[in-house]
Amino acid sequence: MIKSVYRSIFLSTTLLWVLSSFAFGDTGLSVKHAVRVGLEKNPGLTQILKRYEALNEVPSQVKSLPDPIVSVGLINFPTDTFNRSQEAMTNVQIGFSQYFPYPGKLDLKGEIAEFEATAAYHTVDEVRLLLVNHIESTWWQVYYFDRALETIRNNQELLRQFIQIAEEKYKTGDGLQQDVLLAQLELSKLLDQEIQVKAFRRNQGINLNLLMGEKASRNIRLAKKKEKRLSHKMNEKYLYRLATEYRPSLKREESKVLASGSRLDLARREYYPDFNVAVSYGDRQGYNPGTFNDPRADLFSLKVGIKVPLYYKTKQSKAVQQKFIEQQERYAALEDEKLKVMAEISKNYTDYHQARKQLALFKTGILPQARQTVESMRAGYQVSKVDFLNLVQSQVTLFNYELMYWKALTFSMQALSGMKANVGEVNIYE
Repeated sequence: MIKSVYRSIFLSTTLLWVLSSFAFGDTGLSVKHAVRVGLEKNPGLTQILKRYEALNEVPSQVKSLPDPIVSVGLINFPTDTFNRSQEAMTNVQIGFSQYFPYPGKLDLKGEIAEFEATAAYHTVDEVRLLLVNHIESTWWQVYYFDRALETIRNNQELLRQFIQIAEEKYKTGDGLQQDVLLAQLELSKLLDQEIQVKAFRRNQGINLNLLMGEKASRNIRLAKKKEKRLSHKMNEKYLYRLATEYRPSLKREESKVLASGSRLDLARREYYPDFNVAVSYGDRQGYNPGTFNDPRADLFSLKVGIKVPLYYKTKQSKAVQQKFIEQQERYAALEDEKLKVMAEISKNYTDYHQARKQLALFKTGILPQARQTVESMRAGYQVSKVDFLNLVQSQVTLFNYELMYWKALTFSMQALSGMKANVGEVNIYE
């Protein structure tokens, strides 16, 4: 009887494994598909993209001359009669004026706007990069909870079989009732753990839906994912070089540094005067004094105004000093961003290799040893040489190690995704 029960345990475990393989087949949501949907629908990314598109329209505006002013005026009209021909200087005047900044100022303003638009473009790239990383990381977290639920359900089935074995031995007088109660207690613990993991899985599914721009209540079924590995040539120093060349956040800060340099140049140009040119034409009526056939000539006027930087000590000089300080600030921000990026690379690099070492240890050492221990305990319990408590504890230990294996796998994939984001989404895989 006991041998047949053990045979049924093996068959049920195999069946569960086969069913789980179909349940999490390639028909579900893959990482690539999740990323593609997120890049298309995520509203946060769309918001940043629209900001860049708006800033991209600025350079041509600021490089253009200020709009000219056209004026119409009634000049020197006598208030007693308002007769246009009464006074010689009475005229109807049409004027045109144009403001001309000192040469080079408009080009510098356009240059600043272009650098700002470029920085916004790199911000879009950075947000897109981080979104991909968040989607991949969350996908793997959901993947872990799926594997955890699969492992929990397998162990629940095994504990039900243990309960059946313990009841059979108790009926024949070879076992104790406390063995049955112990197995039932462990099964209840797994049932409680299943409830918690389901809740965790649902919450992570909600997060993944939000990142993809989908409804939170949408049910997610994942496809199986083949794990990737970091290329052997990707050491820390090489990853640093890739980040320096491709990371959008660094390119964004570089663009801001260039913009600060142009702002400093523009501030220095403010020492030079701007110009305002105005022309006007006055239409007069009436005749010159003493004649009736000599009409008054119309009037033409030309004025050139120059903006004099009279208060340069308290205005222009202070502006130059301000822009110089702001430039130093941008250099410091660039260096700070470099340090942060390098720290992120080192952290993910360390986490990845730690997780890979743990995976190797679980595969080649801990899990095979734990499974052998369980099998040995089963055999010993079958002939009443092993206490049932030890059998259950060995199975619980194996269960915990299986969860730790999936956790290490998830952790390594999340660290790998983080490294890909750290260097600017360059291909870093084998």
